[in-house]
Amino acid sequence: MTEHYLSRLPQFFLTPGGACPYLVGKVERKVFARLVGPHAAALNDALTHSGFRRSQMIAYRPACDGCTACVSVRVVVDEFVIGRTMRRMDRMNDDLVRTVVPPEATREQFTLLQSYLASRHAGGGMSDMGLFDYVAMVEETPVETMLVEYRIREADGGAGRLVACALSDVLQDGLSMVYSFFDPELSFRSLGTYMILDHVRAAKARRLPYVYLGYWVRGSRKMDYKARFKPLEALGSSGWKRMPIAPEPAPPLRTVKI
Repeated sequence: MTEHYLSRLPQFFLTPGGACPYLVGKVERKVFARLVGPHAAALNDALTHSGFRRSQMIAYRPACDGCTACVSVRVVVDEFVIGRTMRRMDRMNDDLVRTVVPPEATREQFTLLQSYLASRHAGGGMSDMGLFDYVAMVEETPVETMLVEYRIREADGGAGRLVACALSDVLQDGLSMVYSFFDPELSFRSLGTYMILDHVRAAKARRLPYVYLGYWVRGSRKMDYKARFKPLEALGSSGWKRMPIAPEPAPPLRTVKI
């Protein structure tokens, strides 16, 4: 076995246990691999299909003892049909200007993120994030990544105040939403749901079959909104299947081909 071949094989590491951010009393552990080198994009695609998420130069997946609550889910783009409630919400946000920008952090984005975290995730793992941490989250990416800004349309038709952002990876078979945040004072707009709906439209325009939403956490109200996007596929022991009422637990790790 040559050194060149070995360099293409990902190495996996396990984090120590910590408090679960979603389920009270649970201990969270993660398995992760570094995304480096000329095969980083292909590896990220393969790991995403295996239930991993990307954060900067790392791909990770929950590996918690005795708990399989976190289930990877993705929207089936071509079969998605917008419902009456989402259609009303879509019309409510018709005054937003959507702009795809390079993954470059700005102070305006960071200020919005701070407001979002203080309101929605106070005391969480990201609540003490500084500007340089945010720059790293956005700009340290080994794959094709886009940042979508949503702004209130001005009277003259121009883009005004920033109210929401979504950081997303472009995969071979879909868009993977890495992280999104919005103005917490505009909760009546359901901007989190709107950004997913917008990504479904964007994926359809690119002829990509899926939008990856990360983890749906059984028993966490914070994650209930993801189940509204149907049909939704969940990753279980036999691969990606249409999401049943109670999704299967994530499958064991298997060989990743890149």
